[in-house]
Amino acid sequence: MSDDQRAGVGAGQDRPQKADDARAPGAGEKARSTDRDKDRDRSRDKDRDEAPRADDGKADGADGAEKGAGGDSAEQEREEREEQERERERAAGRFKEHTRDPLAEEQGEDAPTDLASAARARRATRMLFDAGRDLHSFDRSYFASAHIGDIHLRMDARRSGSALRGGPVPEEELRRLRRVHVEPEGYVRLREALTARRLLVLGAAPGTGRTSTALSLLDEVTGPATNGTATNGTESRSATGATARIRRVDPAGGTRRLADCLGDGDEEAGHFSGYLFELSLTRPGTPVPDEMDLDELAAALARRDAFAVVVVPVGSAADPMLAGRYGALCPPAPTGELLVTRLRELLEEQGTATGSDVGRVAGLLAEAEALWTRPEVRNAVGLDDLRPAEAEVLASLLAGHVLGDLTREQLLSDCRSLAARQAQEWFAGVDRALAAPAGDGPDGERPGAANLFHPVAFRIALAVLGGASHSAVAAATHLLTWELSVQSDPDRTPARPLFCDDPRSDLALSRAELKDGRVEVAGAEVASRLIWYRGPALPAAVLSELWDRHFAVRAPVVRWLRLLADDPRSQVWMRTAVAAGELCVRDFDHGYAELIRPLADAATPRRRVFAATALDQAAGHDSHRRIVHKVVGDWSRYGTAPLRWTAAMALGYGNSAATTGDTLDALARIAVRDEGDQLAVASFNVVRLLALPDAPAVLRRVADWTHHKREIHQDLGLVTTVRLALTTVDEVLVDDAGSPLGDRGDWPLPLALAAARPELVRPMADLLWTALNTPRSKEVATDALETLLRSAVRGDGEEWARPGLAALLPALTTEEHDRRRLDWLLRRMMNDPEDPLPDAQARSLWWLAVASRDRTREEARHG
Repeated sequence: MSDDQRAGVGAGQDRPQKADDARAPGAGEKARSTDRDKDRDRSRDKDRDEAPRADDGKADGADGAEKGAGGDSAEQEREEREEQERERERAAGRFKEHTRDPLAEEQGEDAPTDLASAARARRATRMLFDAGRDLHSFDRSYFASAHIGDIHLRMDARRSGSALRGGPVPEEELRRLRRVHVEPEGYVRLREALTARRLLVLGAAPGTGRTSTALSLLDEVTGPATNGTATNGTESRSATGATARIRRVDPAGGTRRLADCLGDGDEEAGHFSGYLFELSLTRPGTPVPDEMDLDELAAALARRDAFAVVVVPVGSAADPMLAGRYGALCPPAPTGELLVTRLRELLEEQGTATGSDVGRVAGLLAEAEALWTRPEVRNAVGLDDLRPAEAEVLASLLAGHVLGDLTREQLLSDCRSLAARQAQEWFAGVDRALAAPAGDGPDGERPGAANLFHPVAFRIALAVLGGASHSAVAAATHLLTWELSVQSDPDRTPARPLFCDDPRSDLALSRAELKDGRVEVAGAEVASRLIWYRGPALPAAVLSELWDRHFAVRAPVVRWLRLLADDPRSQVWMRTAVAAGELCVRDFDHGYAELIRPLADAATPRRRVFAATALDQAAGHDSHRRIVHKVVGDWSRYGTAPLRWTAAMALGYGNSAATTGDTLDALARIAVRDEGDQLAVASFNVVRLLALPDAPAVLRRVADWTHHKREIHQDLGLVTTVRLALTTVDEVLVDDAGSPLGDRGDWPLPLALAAARPELVRPMADLLWTALNTPRSKEVATDALETLLRSAVRGDGEEWARPGLAALLPALTTEEHDRRRLDWLLRRMMNDPEDPLPDAQARSLWWLAVASRDRTREEARHG
């Protein structure tokens, strides 16, 4: 028997082959599901019913025209057929319009949109605010002091200020420093340099232990008082510290004043053998010493048989000093070792006070160290590395817990306060010099607002855009610096030199780091330098400090956020939207009035997506879920067209209604209103719900729509089906973690679902079959099927979504009519002049579609 006789159809009708040997495999399955039979019958009935009014065009329109024409002339028949064809084309055009991306009107007729890039940016940004720390978990925004058993803990013990800048260093402080100080890398080299030159310029970021290191160096070279004798010819120091050896020098006047005092034997310099000089190069009027000034100071120190350490922050202003003969960088203190040292000291002190034996103290130390390794404690701290003061506080907290003086909840709460305290230090009194009268500052001069605000603007921009490219954060920093400067000092035009940015200083002063990574540009990834906070707790802490304690700064920050909402880069506007949602959680009344409501009613789609994303971020907090449900529900019922559009985008995240059923009801309301004006955005957001666990309920609702008696509901079901086939996983995935779709980001969504969730194959196949067999959706559905078929392998021949096709195609082609359509489509793809499908790929796709028994029979025949 010939191949044609076996198949029961003409040659070449069922599978693609070369023209010489085109044959069809065995007959298809005859049985179909009840739902698909209903769809097929409904489709045929609708064709007959709509033929008289020429709606949607029919494949067998010629036969219908012949039956209805009766005795009409051939000319009338031809005109009717032409009118039906034109109507079919118009219907297909409407469907194509409905399946466009929601941002297409902004980015061009056929241009690709950045929905996938924006979704990836959103997932990456949510991780910064989703480390198990609802912003409301900061139950104390400031942690000043506490009593933990016999341990008295003061968070502000190391607070910098004028009181610490001048005066003798008590011997008691030096003795304690000897017990707890941990030498940083290169400490011996620093001590040798100080001994040789008597002057050392030590550069490091504030809070990294630089002052402790400087005091330790001076203590060693001037002769520690452990044995009551001096090593450099000075008088003996009593154990009580009656005679101090080291003095903190007030930085006012600079190094020249200290050199003059030492040279003249001025009483201000006193009879000290060590001097600590903390130079703040950002203070207005502070002179920056040059190499000659340092030489003069070194000579004066030699004459007095004394030593000095000048501590400076890293940055461009200090670079000449650090590059000279006296300069050296101070590595951060190894805080892990410092933490253990401090823990041991605290527990030994407690053991001595209570008479505990050595074994018990060792056991408590091991317990405290193990406690620090627990994920919940590390997440509560939320800092990648600890500064010495923070390590000391953490040691006190851990010791308090193992001694039974702190509960687990108190421990975690107090650990969270470490990041909050850092944020408070960064913002406290930044613009105090601007508020003071002009004559009160050094030399009667007020500092430039831009210079003052640049560091805090950088920290805010990094909290909002963490994980974006360094250039994006730097540009946003300058925008915010301008807004803050104008708000604070409106009478002066902000001015910032164009070539004085100091990225290294920004990183050091803001606990940030650069990493090699990739960003998306025009749909493709390119290498870039990404910037992050060194600690997941810092972004939330910065935003909390900003919004809760500094109300005057809200106005310029809101203006800045709106500017970022218009940025064309998804890495910028989407990250900003997530951060705006977090700010709204801190004060929803203000955030809704100033950010969400104005942008939700905006003319541009990007601003509306921004508002929807901010709403969804707020809905992720239990405290704000109900208000978000109320707002989105009202917009879906009574809102203007832009508000309904925004509501649809918010619903697509899956958090803006109480249940999946409520979400689908709201999307249907938006879709059918005003003759389907917003059917495109509604259907897209129905598809987004399929990436969530409740996908079966969504598919059942879409099937109900296709069977609805109203045509607009049918259109919603059909458009959603076609849109499903055209959507990739990356465009709709909410969270990579734990999702079975997470490793299939560029797969078409139905194929990823078919491969990961086999129970969804049949309902998806039935929906796609209905769209392929409904005249008004047939053309766009066929094009969508071609898109799915081309995703089997990549351009280089590597396997792509083939496993998903292997699951979906057999369920889609169970009848001869379906196979003939697949054969025709594969042949069209093979003959495409711009992108012809190779014969081998076409054959492979055909064998994916045929039933297993037919495949086995055909392979046996050829074997």
